[in-house]
Amino acid sequence: MSDVTTPKVHKSDVEWREQLSSEQYRILRQAGTERAFTGPFWNSKEKGLYRCAGCGEELFVSDTKFDSGCGWPSYFEPVKPNAVTEFRDTSHGMVRTEVRCANCGGHLGHVFPDGPPPTGLRYCINGHAMTFEPLK
Repeated sequence: MSDVTTPKVHKSDVEWREQLSSEQYRILRQAGTERAFTGPFWNSKEKGLYRCAGCGEELFVSDTKFDSGCGWPSYFEPVKPNAVTEFRDTSHGMVRTEVRCANCGGHLGHVFPDGPPPTGLRYCINGHAMTFEPLK
């Protein structure tokens, strides 16, 4: 896990607020969380590519998405190893692993060691932190 964020995309707070919806800003830039079973994509079965809503970076593909029952889109691995960065998160009285977009540093969600094979990981990602590009 990393201790320092070194995103490639740098924008001012004003620029982020102008670009993102209020919910996207709250999640991506303030490490917020949408309520379970309310955000986009949690129950989507459509084939395609999930991108960061902040910068457009490729994050996950539908082939790695699974129904974890948690109420958020869940994936067993990112589209490539360096698509996301992981950080120790001790907020809310818990110890978790936060997942951020490696390109812009936006908060995406958390990763847990209770996913399916082949990785055993569950990337639990806020739907508002992503956009979706359907498979053509």
